[in-house]
Amino acid sequence: MHKLAIGVLGASGYAGRELCELVARHPCARLVFATASDRQGSRARFGGQDVAFVAAEDARLGDAQLVFSALPHGASASWVRAAHDAGAKVVDLSADLRPGNGIALGSGSVPYGLTELARDTVRGAEIVANPGCYPTVTLLALLPLLVRGLVAPGATITVNAASGVTGAGFTPRRELMFAEVADDFRPYAIGNEHRHLAEMRAVLASLDCDADLIFTPHLLPVARGILATITVPVTEPLVDVLAPWREHYEGEPFIEVSAEIPSLRDVVHRNVVRITATMAAGVRAPTVIIVAAIDNLVKGAAGQALQNANLLLGLEETMGLPV
Repeated sequence: MHKLAIGVLGASGYAGRELCELVARHPCARLVFATASDRQGSRARFGGQDVAFVAAEDARLGDAQLVFSALPHGASASWVRAAHDAGAKVVDLSADLRPGNGIALGSGSVPYGLTELARDTVRGAEIVANPGCYPTVTLLALLPLLVRGLVAPGATITVNAASGVTGAGFTPRRELMFAEVADDFRPYAIGNEHRHLAEMRAVLASLDCDADLIFTPHLLPVARGILATITVPVTEPLVDVLAPWREHYEGEPFIEVSAEIPSLRDVVHRNVVRITATMAAGVRAPTVIIVAAIDNLVKGAAGQALQNANLLLGLEETMGLPV
């Protein structure tokens, strides 16, 4: 079987390594390079394949039909441009090209690859901006309410989300050492200033939602996974509270709507978001409480990136993805 040539820029980080593993196991893909400038010359095994890391400057961009960029925010956009100029389609996992982040790439717009929202746009694209992990779980949880106009005008949506430590990246930091994280649970970026807020606000605005968004992330003493609890004032009580999600996501292969409260065990190592919702009791204004869970490295990063890449390459969207 002819396999499509795939390259990964920034392959030594958590998302980059997850990408390499997914590509190595993909039935229609082969990994032609993996860059890690700080580890060039060292080797790793992905899907039973030995891979030698190279410097980004030494990557043969023209050999790849599609390139994933898992490079740091601020450094990725120039490499995305270089890969595209070399003839490759590109999925960028950094924040550089996402809505609300202010970096333009040439004269054309870059689709935002929240696949279940923008599938048709992604199919015809050359470059896709892959969403962040927190925006993925938050926006997919909110989308059925947003498109139905069920969010109360001028509402304040409150998101409390907890992530495993891989969400903080691969760079060693004292506060992420095992002894600092284990047996603890703490918020960070309090004050509604997390960098993912610009992305989420931009998407809400594109869907004509004027709600304020209060977002507080928390650090869990686990390796991977995000669990988000979201409170949303709505225009009216929902008699069948799960109906908007069941209707909106009917037939979606990577969305699971459940009457049971999701946990991280339901989603880790899977390219899915699992969602439930209930009406809040004891409040004056009708309010929905949504709970949603994803694996931050799969559906929140590498898995969604591969989902988008499958569409860019004309493959079955679910191909090579763990469900």
